[in-house]
Amino acid sequence: MPPEVIVDEPSRLAEAAVRIVTAQQQRALADHGVFAIALAGGSAATALLPSLATAGLAWSRTEVFWADERAVPPQDPESNYGLARRLLLEPAAVPAERVHRMEAEAPDLERAAAAYANTLVRVLGTPTRLDLALLGAGPDGHVASLFPGHPTLREAERLALPIFDAPKPPPRRLTLTLPVLASAERVVVFAKGREKASAIRAALAEPASDLPIARLARAARAMTVLLDAEAASALQAS
Repeated sequence: MPPEVIVDEPSRLAEAAVRIVTAQQQRALADHGVFAIALAGGSAATALLPSLATAGLAWSRTEVFWADERAVPPQDPESNYGLARRLLLEPAAVPAERVHRMEAEAPDLERAAAAYANTLVRVLGTPTRLDLALLGAGPDGHVASLFPGHPTLREAERLALPIFDAPKPPPRRLTLTLPVLASAERVVVFAKGREKASAIRAALAEPASDLPIARLARAARAMTVLLDAEAASALQAS
């Protein structure tokens, strides 16, 4: 199914994200009684999480995961968890037992990735499937911490992976794998700014693109892409 594309002002994109998350949550709760979401970090989190915090979602029936995390302590300004805690978890009073943080600051990243995979299976069962993955996109076309040309893109079996050599700092990270993200009931990707335009065009208009975001767009069960006018500018030009 081709991705749904929404182009609008950032504030309206946040409203669209609330509508999508609300609809997915209602569907999941009616179907299997719990809603599982993986959160983004970075600009996508900054743009979208404050609106989700005030949306009146059923957080007591929501399992909160992360798509990726940097190898920093949770109080570090670079922590995706720390950002979500400030913008969403504390304002929305998300129950602590529903929050599943990636412990990427652990010295043994392999063990931390295996532990996170075990948590996913314990909470969601098998097959392990998220109801929604909320992601950002980098100017290079990366999603989560899956970077262009990186060996992690070839992983087909594991649920979470350590990264020791990310091309942007910090190099040490944890990430969900492409199959886990693609198998979510819906993927939502947020992108803002002209520097993202080339990657967005590759994802939506270049069938042979090998960029991570393009691979995700082809593999996803359902995907919505939220773009401001600048991020969508190469689509309009084409």
